[in-house]
Amino acid sequence: MSVYVGERDVVSVEGAEATTYLQGQISQDVLGLAIGDSAWSLILQPQGKVDAWFRITRSGDDAYLLDVDAGFGEALLARLKRFKLRTKADLELSTWILHAYDDDADAAGPDAPIVAASPTGSGVDVIGPALDTPVGEQGTEDDYARRRILAGVPAMGSELTESTIPAEARIVDRSVSFTKGCYTGQELVARVDSRGDNTPRRLRIVSGSGPVPADDQLRSGDDDAGVITSVASNGDGWVGLAYVKRSFFDATTLSIAGDPVEIRPVPADIS
Repeated sequence: MSVYVGERDVVSVEGAEATTYLQGQISQDVLGLAIGDSAWSLILQPQGKVDAWFRITRSGDDAYLLDVDAGFGEALLARLKRFKLRTKADLELSTWILHAYDDDADAAGPDAPIVAASPTGSGVDVIGPALDTPVGEQGTEDDYARRRILAGVPAMGSELTESTIPAEARIVDRSVSFTKGCYTGQELVARVDSRGDNTPRRLRIVSGSGPVPADDQLRSGDDDAGVITSVASNGDGWVGLAYVKRSFFDATTLSIAGDPVEIRPVPADIS
């Protein structure tokens, strides 16, 4: 077992109208969460593009913890406040400790405010304002990035920006309820889903041999095929995430600075 020690920004939302407010603002079905449950969700611009991708944990009857990549809590808080008006809900931003286990977190204890499945599909995230020394070998930031990339998990600021359409990041299935009521930004998500997900670009896992490339432009011959957004070392080579243009969705090989690059779907496409 290994564990990465990092940080997550956490926005707490509490109050008599916290549940109804969040239900009308985020893409996940808040009413379907039991106390202690966690789920991934989006909060969108009115035009349907991403303001933040985060995990919501129901911590009480009208109390929620929203954890997001470190450095993006302010943006999440500002977006929540923008439409809150006279809603009876208190919002507070904190930065908490993350222990991201790649396997089993039983040794970490069950007392942390957030104990939830890792977005990578294996392992457990333990998050709290103060945590005991983690059990297990500690991984590096590059180890954590490689694990995230190989699982096709996008990150705020790299794969997810204010210009990102949720479907192109391949996170709709895990983050959106199509049976709940209306929420801000719903129209674009529903329209893309109904039209067969014909987005102008898609997230892909890319890999190559040798050192991590300095260039981020993917090419097919002389054509611009896409751009690498995250990268990490991987054995004798490297692995990354990239947005590939629609014309090259079926490509299995592209190039970067003249060197071959393997292209494959993220797990959200495979499952």
